[in-house]
Amino acid sequence: MLLRDREKGHLEIDAPAKINLFLEVLRRREDGYHDINSALQAVSLFDRLSFRVTAQPGISIEVLGNADLSPGEDNLVTRSFNMMRSRFDFKRGLSVALHKRIPVAAGLGGGSSDAAATILACNLLFNLGLSRSRMSELSLEIGSDLPFFFSHGQALVRGRGEIVEEISLPLNYWLLLVNPGIAISTAASYAALKMDLTKRQDGFSLPDCRDVQALVGALQLSGNDFEGVHRESCPVLESVRATLLDSGALLARMSGSGPTMFGVFGEAAKARSSLKFNPGRWQHCTVKPITWP
Repeated sequence: MLLRDREKGHLEIDAPAKINLFLEVLRRREDGYHDINSALQAVSLFDRLSFRVTAQPGISIEVLGNADLSPGEDNLVTRSFNMMRSRFDFKRGLSVALHKRIPVAAGLGGGSSDAAATILACNLLFNLGLSRSRMSELSLEIGSDLPFFFSHGQALVRGRGEIVEEISLPLNYWLLLVNPGIAISTAASYAALKMDLTKRQDGFSLPDCRDVQALVGALQLSGNDFEGVHRESCPVLESVRATLLDSGALLARMSGSGPTMFGVFGEAAKARSSLKFNPGRWQHCTVKPITWP
């Protein structure tokens, strides 16, 4: 997460999207969650959240840029604020302007990133003095994707999402994100997996990758366990994948439980020229992998 502006009682945070460079579902846990093995990479597509302390308790949210996103109790920003207030009993509230740019329910972690930004904002604005690891621990109460956003933007993620190992990967490539605009439920994605999760004890191990060629070569030995399921039931995903590869992508893969696909390009010009395909039907944007302090 990137702090843009901070003054007394006010804070602006850019909350980034993420992609899953690979994603394996290893087994179902006794607590009902699944153990995963994944490499997550933050990218330069951001929601911007403006937080302002208010004298009255509670939280009010104005959502800009996505009329379909509810600011109510189910919003992850609201849930994160309420969790922090119940834990630390601060009396004042927050007014939040959420400028939504990351597509909703797209496999890009936008809601989780916004929620993590809210936890960080509460920590800073209410002077809670929490460490990054403590915020990460608290964030798991809201969702399994949140702890990653307290890393530096590149990490191996295991368990249900609570085991976050920071890694160093090359950044000198471009990504074309393509969302075909179909709805895919995360819960339905897990339910659709036709695999014996109990037999898979060890996941893919990402080697040390010093350059883009090594990274792409390693990732070609891995995959996304959800992608095969959804490419069968949603043929448009195979169309997106094929179009990305035909446009020069070194690798094309689904992020998270979908439906967003990403293509890896070595040059910005190739990624941007690919934006011309299928205009008007598929949402798309060119981004870079990023890290932060």
